[in-house]
Amino acid sequence: MPTAVAAPLLVYFSSISGNTARFVEKLGMPARRIPLHMGPHSTEEPLKVDEPFVLVTPTYGGGQGRGVEKGSVPKQVIKFLNDEDNRKWIRGVISAGNTNFGQAYCLAGEIISRKCNVPHLYRLELFGTPEDVARVSDGLERWWKLQ
Repeated sequence: MPTAVAAPLLVYFSSISGNTARFVEKLGMPARRIPLHMGPHSTEEPLKVDEPFVLVTPTYGGGQGRGVEKGSVPKQVIKFLNDEDNRKWIRGVISAGNTNFGQAYCLAGEIISRKCNVPHLYRLELFGTPEDVARVSDGLERWWKLQ
């Protein structure tokens, strides 16, 4: 009988600011990054996943005016999840955001949760506080064992 894995694979996207990457590194769990640059002139290969994972993503935009959801999910994350072979492995989502976004705070996680029918596990400010790291690390390991 296979043994349960103590921690999930984290698939994450981080922009040039590196906020999401810093948070994921602090968790110390297996992780793979969705490439920053895409398209025909990119030297980065698209990420392909073949095992269950939890997605960690920033939320873009400030939620101002019409179309609050438009642009909230990074294009690279959309492209990654539009690949059915990747999408079938998602088990949950963690989102980062900025409380200055108001109602749009961590909206990318809500959108992905709804569209992929997975739980929105955690919301955190930018790259997370030490408390966020402890809370997510402990909670994620407990939740993963139940999967």
